[in-house]
Amino acid sequence: MDIKISGLSSDAVADAIGKYGSNQLTRQETETFWDKYKGNFDDPIIKILILALVINIVFVFMGKTHWYESAGIALAVLLATLVSTWSEHKNESTFQKLQEDAGRITCKVFRDGNITQISIDDIVAGDYVLLQPGDKIPADGILYRGEMKVDQASLNGESAEALKVEAGDGYTENDKTVDFLDPCRLFRGSVVYSGEAVMLVKSVGDNSQYGKLALEMQTDERESPLKVKLGSLAGAISKFGYIGGVLIAVTFVFRKIVIDNHFNIPEIIAYLSVWQNSINDVVNAVILAVIIIVVAVPEGLPMMIAMVLSLNMRKMLNDNILVRKLVGIETSGSLNILFSDKTGTITRGRLEAITFIGGDNKAFNTFESVDKDLQELLYVSLMGNTNAMIAGDKEGLKIIGGNATERALLSFVTSGKSEDAEKSPALSLHNIKKVFSIPFSSDRKFSATRIEGARNITLIKGAPEQIIGKCSKYYARNGEICKLEDKAQLEKTMNDLAERAIRVIAVATSEEHLQEETPIADMTLVGIVGIRDEVRPEAVSAIKEVQDAGIQVVMITGDRKETAVAIARDSGLIKRDEDIILTSDALQELTDEELKKILPDLRIIARALPTDKSRLVKIAQELNLVVGMTGDGVNDAPALKKSDVGFAMGSGTEVAKEAGDIVILDDNFSSIEKAVLYGRTIFKSIRKFIVFQLTINVSAVLITFMGPLMGLAQPLSITQMLWVNLVMDTLAAIAFGGEPALRRYMKELPKRRDEQIVSTDMWSAILTCGIFVSLLSLYFLKAEWIVNSFRTGPDGSHDLYLYTGFFSFFVFISILNGLNARSEGLNLFEHIGLNTGFIKVMSMILVIQVIMTYAGGVILRTHGLVFNEWLVVVGLASLVIPLDLCRKLILRRSVKP
Repeated sequence: MDIKISGLSSDAVADAIGKYGSNQLTRQETETFWDKYKGNFDDPIIKILILALVINIVFVFMGKTHWYESAGIALAVLLATLVSTWSEHKNESTFQKLQEDAGRITCKVFRDGNITQISIDDIVAGDYVLLQPGDKIPADGILYRGEMKVDQASLNGESAEALKVEAGDGYTENDKTVDFLDPCRLFRGSVVYSGEAVMLVKSVGDNSQYGKLALEMQTDERESPLKVKLGSLAGAISKFGYIGGVLIAVTFVFRKIVIDNHFNIPEIIAYLSVWQNSINDVVNAVILAVIIIVVAVPEGLPMMIAMVLSLNMRKMLNDNILVRKLVGIETSGSLNILFSDKTGTITRGRLEAITFIGGDNKAFNTFESVDKDLQELLYVSLMGNTNAMIAGDKEGLKIIGGNATERALLSFVTSGKSEDAEKSPALSLHNIKKVFSIPFSSDRKFSATRIEGARNITLIKGAPEQIIGKCSKYYARNGEICKLEDKAQLEKTMNDLAERAIRVIAVATSEEHLQEETPIADMTLVGIVGIRDEVRPEAVSAIKEVQDAGIQVVMITGDRKETAVAIARDSGLIKRDEDIILTSDALQELTDEELKKILPDLRIIARALPTDKSRLVKIAQELNLVVGMTGDGVNDAPALKKSDVGFAMGSGTEVAKEAGDIVILDDNFSSIEKAVLYGRTIFKSIRKFIVFQLTINVSAVLITFMGPLMGLAQPLSITQMLWVNLVMDTLAAIAFGGEPALRRYMKELPKRRDEQIVSTDMWSAILTCGIFVSLLSLYFLKAEWIVNSFRTGPDGSHDLYLYTGFFSFFVFISILNGLNARSEGLNLFEHIGLNTGFIKVMSMILVIQVIMTYAGGVILRTHGLVFNEWLVVVGLASLVIPLDLCRKLILRRSVKP
């Protein structure tokens, strides 16, 4: 481009920076590893554990508890926080590198009378920037000289290239509105597609539309549904633990003072007269209460959640799902509504020629199926009249240059070209010379090229309304020229295609010599080619799966309403007469209250603006819905950030990826459906672990509370309770973390944001089995036949081996109840082969318990058992399985109509 532009001087650049600022975007503050680590201590259950740990440490210094009891609690806290912190920090580092790479873009700028290359960050308001194909527009401004086409999809979602022309002297820029369709305005983040021009920079950095959208991302995030549910659970558990601890402390003191003194008032008075006895009893009661609180809180739950999220993060990566924030996985499973982009997510994201229709209205779905003579004409018409080029050999054929439409047309005639056709001299194009061309323009709506050689003809392609009306003849399938009489039928076919969001390009020839100003009057129709951004076949089934899962899907697109509706029908988004389709203009006319009323029936937003997405997220969240948003452009970033879970596309901008919680590497809606399934599976795993763990905790608290009332001093020692708590919490977390993703989870309705994590069915399992285990435990210790089944010790009582057997019984019945917890139905071994970790971990706990029975000694209060004693232990522990099966059967019958 031969343009004399001096550009800004060095002094003018300095003045512009002082007045308007630099082009560098304000970087979002990122959390360091230690910031993330400290943040994970905000978990409500972690807070309860830390409180219990502090009290426990105080008792260690008082000589009232062992150091390893505090160490166990501390280990659980450290593992839980470290696992989740490390996983998030590792992924975050990758994204920071991507952001740094984005800042290394250079631009060609006129400065001090010369063209120089500078960093994008050094652009200032008033700069003149030379833009060429492939360049990213570095700031907002107007087109000063030249003409070009730009891709603005990252800003407005519109897949078609936008033509930009010179602003001219009379152009007045409207600063109050953002109009991406303004033919004179250029916006940062757009990409030059074709042409060459000079832009005058008007707005830089955070003042550009790109910068404003990036700043909008830096908002406080809403708490995830899982965190809300865990906070509620932590409150319930802490109340249960505190109440249980107080009751057990009172019971302990009552037993020591009243029961042990045989309810004899003189003995009680004598006992209390020794003040050391009272103080010692109170201190021991407080210690026992603290231990009960520790036992009541499932310290393995935070670690289990961190582990299950981390394990599934690796599985998801194999399915093209990159998780940036671990909590985003679980939140995916809780979605109520998903706002999805069209281009590249529901559709393939690229234009494809999918049909050719001859002048006789005969349709061909592939180029290869076109009759040979007509095939040759079509090939020459498209290959000889284009700005795109073919590169590479047959094995690695590539189409470069041109616009998306031209590349789609060339792909159609090259991918299906038969071997016989390749031998045709006409199809080689070597014997054809281009004499003169008229490029496509928005005014002409067609392009034309005069060729000579093997054929002396003018080739024309463009909008049907500009071509078909001037066609009096058409090429038959054998290549003969026939009279074109039934144009109405062709018009009907084109209308039918338009309703399916298929854009039509007419292809014709003429014997007339080509001239720039003289229109071609007489043409012969070769045919019409249908082009479309095709719906992904896998997206159709994925959308149905997501809808069947009770998730409302709303498509948001920059395309026009008719195109959006056609795509929505093909993809299965629109099924009912009640489904609502709105344009951005119609959406803006609605008040927030009106929008809330129609939101459940909303399916499409066409001609969407960036602000529409953020508003929709806000409205949905005000209705207490868990909101998902997909996006790839800068315009999507604020909505991605504000949503409960943001799905950024792998091919999208770095800004969008940084705003998202999850990156869909293949841009495919089916991968979003997989993320939902993973999320639901993880939530199921968490719930199964809660049932398993809380059953143990409830039974341990009840045993410790009722034992003294029945004359049992300490059924489980403090060390034994901590041992059970530590082993069951940590190892069982791994066991339940590998549960398989079952398709039936997608048939369930999503969980409400405010729904309790422990459902009614779960409470049924926890309380039924917890009470049963506690009653069976007391029966184990009091029933004469069981007591007599164990050997007597040196003191002549059965206690030594009876209490050892009871300790093992409690661990065994907890392990077997794990089978009950992991299966929702009557088949306890359903899909257990898909979670071999469960079998391995539970088997390992069992083996460790047997070993500790013989090796625990004084610390765990255990002694080795003989075969007959083991039979009693295992036999009684097995009773928990038929009990829970009966509970499930009763529940199943109660819910039948």
